Amino acid sequence: MRYSVEHKQETRERIVHTASRHLRRRGQSGVGIADLMSKLKLTHGGFYKHFGSKEELLAEAITKAFEETENKYAERVKNAKPGTELRTLIENYLSMEHCANPAEGCPMAALASEIGRLPKSVRDKIDKAIKQRMKRTARLLPGKTEKEREQNCMALLGGMIGTLNIARALTDPAARKAVLDASKDFYIRSFCD
Repeated sequence: MRYSVEHKQETRERIVHTASRHLRRRGQSGVGIADLMSKLKLTHGGFYKHFGSKEELLAEAITKAFEETENKYAERVKNAKPGTELRTLIENYLSMEHCANPAEGCPMAALASEIGRLPKSVRDKIDKAIKQRMKRTARLLPGKTEKEREQNCMALLGGMIGTLNIARALTDPAARKAVLDASKDFYIRSFCD
């Protein structure tokens, strides 16, 4: 049976969306082609009608993960009260909800320890996405020059990604919350007040 171009595109998008979640939840090894296609009630062989390789899927899945995350946080910043945009970003990023849901969250935090081992084509997508994130976020940070705002942004994003990783490693919810709250308070004092 031949499917329409629209059906093929919808199926491809479903595969990328699901792979993006699996990638953030379980890392690169969590994106097994057979398992992924089975969850979508598709055949393993059907994968190759949509993608030339697993690497191609990973590159699209990571791009999708960044797009989803950027859209979510951009919407929250847009809806923040004027003057509280950065505070809103920090509070949402370092929230218990984000910490508990890596599959729906920031791919940098979900994959930090694996990124260096991903194929170059995937790391190229990550590099591009990080540069875009830095550009959008730096405008919210204090600094006399663009370079100073970018440096502050690097420190903030690196610290928040690390904080989320530490919090996710803790099994005690109270300890997890304490790590998130301490960093949240530090970054708000450092960059918002």
